[in-house]
Amino acid sequence: MTEPSAYAFHNDDNSILMLSSIGWQRIRNAEYSFDGNERPDSGHVIFQYTLSGQGWIEVDQQLIPLAKGSGFLVKVPGNYRYFYTPDSQPWEILWLNIRGAEAARIWDMVIAQEGHVIRREAGSPLITALWELLRAIGEDKVTDKYLLSAQVYSWLLTLVRTSGEISKDISAATSSIILKAKKYMRAHYAEPLTLDLLAEHCGVNKHHLCRLFQKSEQTSPLAYLRERRVEAAVSLLRTTDHSIQEIGRECGFDSPSYFGKVFRDYMSMTPKDYRLKKLEFPYDAIYYE
Repeated sequence: MTEPSAYAFHNDDNSILMLSSIGWQRIRNAEYSFDGNERPDSGHVIFQYTLSGQGWIEVDQQLIPLAKGSGFLVKVPGNYRYFYTPDSQPWEILWLNIRGAEAARIWDMVIAQEGHVIRREAGSPLITALWELLRAIGEDKVTDKYLLSAQVYSWLLTLVRTSGEISKDISAATSSIILKAKKYMRAHYAEPLTLDLLAEHCGVNKHHLCRLFQKSEQTSPLAYLRERRVEAAVSLLRTTDHSIQEIGRECGFDSPSYFGKVFRDYMSMTPKDYRLKKLEFPYDAIYYE
């Protein structure tokens, strides 16, 4: 898209998440001002992101500048006001207005983690997805309420995921190490992996790896490895006729007794019971991640 544009949708369907409006706008007029207690769209939530220039928001008894890379999340009604004051350049924004209980719940969760004003880079997944939604409407003429609801919900999940990453203060370098460790464990769960081997593969000290993993995943690398091994065992129990002892060995468990213990911890039954109870537990795969 090359020029600012905005789109609104009017629908009385309250059964699903609804997109009310979306737009890209350059604000030059000092009359641009919205009071959260005076807006008519009660029950809606709003996200607005600054592409360039600057606006302001008064919220939580604070006056906060909305500079490039910052956005705000508010609900209607609410005790806030956002506005523009004349500057040398217009306030260029992207915005999204959504209606639905799930959107309000997610707003509450993200605001609790980050506050009303959040920061994201222009090329971040959250902002890229917002541009894609705007493009789909403007260029592909997507107006079906169910398709729009699905795309908006996908955007909301991106908001939740990125907010969770920020709340854990996970850097790009840390994320790269964690992904490398996970990939290695998924590929080599059948081998006699140790924390030393895993740390060496990731190029970090094993104690540092444990700290990073705990902060990012709220679990340990070896606990993550056990989950992958149990997942593999569940699949093999249902899709092969290998003996239980063979399956334990193929999934990286060093003894049948240890395999049985770990399996019971996760599945609340023995490997043999799981294999036999196909009607009660008709799953060929179970995932813990």
